[in-house]
Amino acid sequence: MKQRILIIGAGFAGMWSALSAIRLLDQHQRLDVSVTLLAPQAELRVRPRFYETDLTTTVAPLGPLFDAVGVNFVQGCATRIDAAGKRVIYRETGGAQAELSYDRLILASGSQVARPPLAGIDRFAFDVDSFESAQKLEAHLQSLRDKPASQARNTVVVVGGGFTGIETATEMPARLRAILGDEADVRVIVVDMGKQVGSAMGEQIASVIAEASDTLGVTWKLGSPVSMVDEQGVQLDDGERIEASTVVWTVGVKASPLTQQIDGERDAFGRLHVDRNLKVLGQDSIYATGDTAYAAVDELGNHALMTCQHAIALGRSSGNNAAADLLGVEAIPYSQPKYVTCLDLGAWGAVFTEGWERKVLLTGQEGKAIKTEINTKWIYPPEAKRDVALAAADPLIPVVA
Repeated sequence: MKQRILIIGAGFAGMWSALSAIRLLDQHQRLDVSVTLLAPQAELRVRPRFYETDLTTTVAPLGPLFDAVGVNFVQGCATRIDAAGKRVIYRETGGAQAELSYDRLILASGSQVARPPLAGIDRFAFDVDSFESAQKLEAHLQSLRDKPASQARNTVVVVGGGFTGIETATEMPARLRAILGDEADVRVIVVDMGKQVGSAMGEQIASVIAEASDTLGVTWKLGSPVSMVDEQGVQLDDGERIEASTVVWTVGVKASPLTQQIDGERDAFGRLHVDRNLKVLGQDSIYATGDTAYAAVDELGNHALMTCQHAIALGRSSGNNAAADLLGVEAIPYSQPKYVTCLDLGAWGAVFTEGWERKVLLTGQEGKAIKTEINTKWIYPPEAKRDVALAAADPLIPVVA
């Protein structure tokens, strides 16, 4: 009977896990081990682009790629992990329950936006966390043109001044004017707990974010959290009210709830602690990767962030090492010491930084050129040709963006 590597999730980490596992099995000419990937769709949904207006190219089909390399795709949604029985229970598209057994499991089920128990947040706040939620936001923005002109109609509040919040906010003035007209008096307000503009991104980059915000007309309300969201706007803890027809929630993410079904230590985001080979500590047959893994990237105390930059390399490592475990060959410890940031700043451009201290290297349109290259080429799946795809899955390839 064939042994099975089972991967949950078709995001960056899941896709690259599958390709990397096949790559190592191919090298050892092992036909007695299969690679199966379970996910709701055979698609890579390019989440880092969901703040954009045009979503048509943010979904990349994976069926041809999986067929080319021999990944078995199963459509469904994992609901329960039975670690003792080495099986995963899932819900098929029609609603029926089914299960898959495994010899090695790779949990690549990603993360989701963290929504606290705040009054009105679920009813009235949008987000850009999924393809569907990004579509919902775009449909809402388009509907604003049919509403009477008012300050609330022309105002978007973005809650959270981190990476996603900044990219969403700096893109928003152009999005609103494209809908409401170039002469519309649009307002985009970032509500953030920080003490200065862009402080969540670090001192080196904060001044660039502030300059871009000023140029674009994006204002920041600092130091007071949102206490309530309703149909007309937000209430802040300090008593201030902001009238806005559109509120976008971007405050933090948390690891997939499936991590809670695996015995193991977790970090503040719910990610499972893993060893250098990405095996969950205390588990013999389960690996975590991408946004479900709390993984050291170097020997200096830095850990992977919940970004596609880290998910790509984590996926290549987890797939290789799960296969190596079954084959009885040496694993390749995960290592990703190089870290860069490329932050989109709307019509102003972008900023490209290097290192964990985020040293600014490029800004404006020079930074934008790199951001466009990353967003439209570098993070997309490889060509659906076996040799090309497997060569791209080498865990020793450095990921720099």
